[in-house]
Amino acid sequence: MENKNFDVIIIGGSYAGLSAGMALGRSLRNVLIIDNGTPCNRQTPHSHNFITHDGKTPGEIAALAKEDIAKYKTVTFYTATVIKMVKHSDGFEVETSSYEKLYAKKLILASGVKDVMPDIPGFAECWGISVIHCPYCHGYEVKNEVTGILADGDMAFEFSKLVFNLTKELTLFTNGKTKLNPEQIEKMRKNGIKVNEGEIDTIEHESGNIRKLTFKNGNSVPLKALYAKIPFEQNINAAGDLGCELTEHGFIKVDSMQKTTVPGVIACGDNVTMMRSVANAVAQGNFAGAVVNKDLADEAF
Repeated sequence: MENKNFDVIIIGGSYAGLSAGMALGRSLRNVLIIDNGTPCNRQTPHSHNFITHDGKTPGEIAALAKEDIAKYKTVTFYTATVIKMVKHSDGFEVETSSYEKLYAKKLILASGVKDVMPDIPGFAECWGISVIHCPYCHGYEVKNEVTGILADGDMAFEFSKLVFNLTKELTLFTNGKTKLNPEQIEKMRKNGIKVNEGEIDTIEHESGNIRKLTFKNGNSVPLKALYAKIPFEQNINAAGDLGCELTEHGFIKVDSMQKTTVPGVIACGDNVTMMRSVANAVAQGNFAGAVVNKDLADEAF
């Protein structure tokens, strides 16, 4: 890359990063958006709950966004993976997988998260297609279908309330002895929600579409959709490289202005919130871009 110095480097070129890039491009900031092309929703066939784009593929929405941002000539796209970030007294150094070093006054971390798949054959192949994470993003499309939730404990109990509004054919699969308390189990029973404590062996599917769950005891349950709450990891080492503080749930900690605990580093999108949606990422990215532009303006004026 010929130019190695920028006002802002945005790490992550999905919805939050692209939205931040547009805000900064419209303010004539010299911006580099670095992305490696592996968004977490790459298997998802359709994106929902984002007005004007409801039902489009995730890739289609991203392509339209890039087309819009390409009009702003101070924004550059770069395909690479960031392997290291260093804070200096006058800004930041970003190193890519090709060992190229790039520099910026400010960093926006729109790097998303990586879902950690359970060791259940078929789970990864169905993730984002019929094994889904969010009733707001995908629930309407599987309304009134035979549906499961793979989770346990208090989180499973609260999540069941949201899904129960979408289907009455609902089973909670705890994949082992449940951590629900007796009061919660009774509440589930009264609402007709089954609790299955069987240990899951395999998710049987066709091209990512669930047909049934099979269990280690030999039983099986037919299903059309399975909600799952699974762990995640940050895609970049913001805590180790930069010293950004994380929340107790593993998100990058930000304040009301999307600023991290490290001056000059702003974060937005899935890496800072459990509300994972295209609409939320776009909104956070737009705001983050405006915040960074204001900081640059204050420092230069």
